[in-house]
Order: sequence, then C-alpha cells, then structure tokens
Amino acid sequence: MRRIRRLVHLVLFCPLSKGLQGGQMTAVLLLQGQRGRNEARKTKSRCEPLSCLHGVLPMCFQSRLPGIKVKYLLVVWLGIFVGSWVAYMHYSSYSELCRGHVCRMIICDQYKKGIISGSTCKDLCEERSLLFQHCLSSSPTQQVYSGLWREREVIIKCGIEEALKADSHPDSVPKRDVVLFDKPTRGTSMDEFKEMLLNFLKSKLGDQPSLAALVSRIITTADVNRDGKVSLAEAKSIWALLQLNEFLLMLSLHEKEHTSKLLGHCGDLYVTEKIPHTSLYGVDVPPFLQSLLPSVVHQIIHQWFAPAWPRRAKIAIGLLEFVEEIFHGTYGNFYICETSFKNVGYNDKYDFKMVNLRKVATEMTIRGFLKGRHCEQNVDCTYGKDCMATCDKLMKQCKSDVVQPNLAKVCGLLQDYLLYGAPLELKEELQKQLRTCMTLSGLASQMEVHHSLVLNNLKTLLWKKISNTKYS
Repeated sequence: MRRIRRLVHLVLFCPLSKGLQGGQMTAVLLLQGQRGRNEARKTKSRCEPLSCLHGVLPMCFQSRLPGIKVKYLLVVWLGIFVGSWVAYMHYSSYSELCRGHVCRMIICDQYKKGIISGSTCKDLCEERSLLFQHCLSSSPTQQVYSGLWREREVIIKCGIEEALKADSHPDSVPKRDVVLFDKPTRGTSMDEFKEMLLNFLKSKLGDQPSLAALVSRIITTADVNRDGKVSLAEAKSIWALLQLNEFLLMLSLHEKEHTSKLLGHCGDLYVTEKIPHTSLYGVDVPPFLQSLLPSVVHQIIHQWFAPAWPRRAKIAIGLLEFVEEIFHGTYGNFYICETSFKNVGYNDKYDFKMVNLRKVATEMTIRGFLKGRHCEQNVDCTYGKDCMATCDKLMKQCKSDVVQPNLAKVCGLLQDYLLYGAPLELKEELQKQLRTCMTLSGLASQMEVHHSLVLNNLKTLLWKKISNTKYS
C-alpha cells in the first residue's frame, strides 16, 4: 500500500521530463532526513534527478517499481482527463434538463386551485403514489421521466415551456393557468365544446369523415369521474393536452398496437406505458461518448448487442406495418419526420413500438408549414429533420408534396439492420428489395399502387423466412 500511495503521488504531481529513457521512467521518490540520503547512496542504479513538487528527489523510482512504462502513465492521465470531463458534462446538464420537481409543483398547484383535473391527479399530488424516478429529458421544456405507478413501470411526460417563460426562478410556482388553461371559458356548453374539438381536429387532421368518433373518444378520456359530464377543469385539461402533438397522435392511433398506451393524465401531464427497449438495436452508445467514437465503432457496438436476425425481422415487419397504418389511415396521413433508430423500439416479445411520436407529424401540419414559405433551395423546405419538399426556384416558394415518403426512409433505416447476419439464401433478394424501396418518391402518382406493392413484397419476404418458427 505504501508503494501504491507513492506511485499515485508521483503520477498526480510529478511532470514527465528528461528522466524518461528507453521507454521506461527514471524517477526518484522523496525520502526526508539522513535515512533517505543513506538509502540513496546504496542505490546502484544510475538515476538522473527529476524535478517534482518537493524539489529534487534522491531515489530512483525505477528501482522501486521496475517495468512501469511511459504509455501506462499516459493512459492514466488520459483516463483522469476523460473521467473528469464526463463527470462535469453529466452533472452540468442534469440540473438544466431535469426539472421534475418543477413539473410536479406546477401541476399540483393548479390541481389544488381546481383549475385542472385528471385520472392521475390524486395519486400525484395527494397520495404521492405516482413516483418520478429516472430523468430521460432531452430538453428543459419537455420533461420526460421513467416512474412507478401502482406497482407498474411507466413514462411520465409534461411540458414546462410556459412556466420557464413566466418565471426564471426554478423553485417558484409559475402562473401558467392564464396562458395554457385559458380554454374553454366558463359558461361554454357541451355542444359548444364538441364544436371546438371538431374544428380543432379538422385543422390538425383534415376534414376526415371519422372525426366525430374521435371527438367522442376525447370526451370519454376527459370524463375522469365517469359521470357522463365534462367539468370545466376536465375540459381545460384535455384541451391543453390536445395542443401536444404526441398526445393528439396517441389518441388518433389508439387502435394500433404499435404505439404506447395512454394510462392517465393530470392537466397537461400524461402517463404512458414503458417500452422496455427504446432503440432499434436494443442498446445505444451513451450521449457523452457519441461524439468521441467514430461511426465504425458505433456500428460494431450495435451489431454486438442487436437481437438475433429472426427477431430483427419480426421487429422490421412491425415497423413496416406501422408505416402502412399511418399511410392513408383512419384520420389521414402521417409523416415520420426524424427517421432514427433512437425513435423506434420494441417490447419483450420483440413487437415493434414507436418510442417517440413527437417526431411524427400530420399531413395538415406539414402543408401548413410549407404553404407560402419562402425558399432558395430544397433544404429551406424541410419540416423537422427529414420531411423535405421541393423548392420552386422561379416562384421562390416551397411546394406542398414531401419528396421522400415514410417507406423509403424506413427502408434506409432497415438496410444495415436487416442485411447484417441475414441468411445467405435471402440476402441478395432482400438487398434488391430494400434498394427498390429506398428509391420511392413522394409523388402522388407513385404513392398509391407502387408504395403498397413494395411494402407488401418486403413484408412477405421477411414473414416467409420466420413464419412457423418460434420467432413468429
């Protein structure tokens, strides 16, 4: 232990200098008094002194710990530097991103005032049985936490954007009810509220014949106490939730098995089921290492931890089914505007689940964004990350058609995912169909027949390989 302490002292406080020769470090340890000088005289090895924190050291380090090379000390220094940097980045970003206590304080303050209502309010604010656990937020205005509710793992989401604008002090109670919970107003009848909902859905989803059924579902969700009536607090809560794109899509796609189930809400805070695997590959490189590691290392890590190929094929089939569901679905068209393996996942049965519906947009939302938008090139007509339309360079305005459909982007995502480890007898045909899929365009002339044909061919190819097996 004494030698280890001396080694640590030397590594931390002694600079490397000319005492390094032949790939070995020639250093000396400090020995005070006459005893140290006598031991130094007995040392037979030749040693060149090295300046350190306490001056010139009279004993050769090489005689104490032979074989220690320069590269080992450099590795130690590098480890200390990287570890310190990682710790700094983690703790500095945590306090900025993770504000669950602010979210709870805002919601419970408004619940106690009678402004909002919801199925989880009592558990959150009175019984405190809805517990915030691990912070998953990527933005300070959109709080995401894993939690525990009624002995079940859940995901808790709420927005505090208006709160941060209203008051910069993180521990005060911001006055958000004036901004967010201003509709409907007192005196609004049930028929008027239904008309409000219908007009809102038309602006978001288009004039679909099935919107009346969606209005009925929204009313049922808002009626927390199941008395057949919607109170003002219940109406304000559901109206605030509908302003959130993910919540609107969750209600619109509630019949589909590929989205998270809504479990409850309180004001504009809502609770969903937890998806066990939140990445297509099962595991992801930590954010603080992503910029340090080259893409080749990322690919190797993904391949190591990815499920077996038949399970990947089953997940891919689920993803293709989801694309089919949101293409001319019950409530119109939806576009995936950030196609990334981080936004899709699967459960313990390897059934596909869409992790982040915030990256999905309705056709009406995108058309509203593109309408009359000035542009110089195509990139100026991009909604989200990759929902791009073409730019009319004569008119200097964006066109309304998205260039690349969902299926083409998904096939690009699945190319590496499915080809790695694919059965040899299937690989060539699979690669051919994926290439064909990736060349699809978003033109209306191709979207109806060609889109469906390519999608069905790819699903059939994968399903034939895994059907009648334990993976199906």
